[in-house]
Amino acid sequence: MPDRVKIVVPGDNPHQIQGSPRLAQLEPYGDVTVYTDRPTSPEQQLERAQGATILLNSRGAVRWPGEVLRQLPTLKFITVFGIGTDSIDLVTAKELGITVSNIPGKTAPVVAEHAFGLMMATAKRVVFQTQELREGRWGTRIDNIYLNGKTLGVIGAGPIGARMAALGKAIGMHVIAWTFNPTPERAANMGVEFVSLDDLLQRSDVVSLHLPATDQSRGIIGTRELGLMKPGSLLINTGRGALVDEAALLAALDSGHLAGAGLDVFAQEPLPPDAPILSRKQVVLTPHNADSTPEGLDFLNEGAVENAIAFLEGKPQSVVNR
Repeated sequence: MPDRVKIVVPGDNPHQIQGSPRLAQLEPYGDVTVYTDRPTSPEQQLERAQGATILLNSRGAVRWPGEVLRQLPTLKFITVFGIGTDSIDLVTAKELGITVSNIPGKTAPVVAEHAFGLMMATAKRVVFQTQELREGRWGTRIDNIYLNGKTLGVIGAGPIGARMAALGKAIGMHVIAWTFNPTPERAANMGVEFVSLDDLLQRSDVVSLHLPATDQSRGIIGTRELGLMKPGSLLINTGRGALVDEAALLAALDSGHLAGAGLDVFAQEPLPPDAPILSRKQVVLTPHNADSTPEGLDFLNEGAVENAIAFLEGKPQSVVNR
């Protein structure tokens, strides 16, 4: 590896690390180029990354399939700015000797707070009632939902799910959880009961998703699972859009089986302006920005830079494709 390497941020839009003082930490190691717009074609994406040893992939919408990675012979390391690595072909990266790291846990309190906010806004019909007032109508009735004493089902027991469980308990909710890898120790640390997925869906008044998109988790909530949920329950998703069958979710909302949904993530991002979910009055939507507070952005920038430096110093951390 050369003494000074080429480090590229290939598409920093919306703004993530551009202008961050964290970039100064990389100056002793290499030359950093930050592109403040997204590449508009695969050719432009390749041109930007050509010759790079390190990619700081600040936006998951900039994707790295195997056929692109194979055209980048100098590339040795990619870090994402978060937990999810579904923007990268991990199998091909491993085959090519490209190390991929993520940032687990740093923004867990920020994302969990956003999920909690979506839950509260959905339960209290905030978006619908605000729109009614803006259009000059007073008192149009959709019942709010009282959450104290209700059951919150947390799917995914990582740092974000654990924090969401704590927030739910803080307002008097009973919390149960499901994870791919339950242990008594994890249950004790979270202070929750681990149950089967079907049991969680049947018992919960609110189901909150905190999983990455993997082969195991994609489509984990479909027609069958939504049908198991309680009539009048809520679905919250700050994990990944691929976790939920959106057509099935629309059907469950339209039938009245679900009372509402709070979504930060979608199968297609950016969300198209004609997306059917936009017309549903019982939903609360945010544009995949659960960690987009000044604190959250800095936590992620810090983590990405630390990952790059750790790799350059021969001590890679948070590697997802060993």
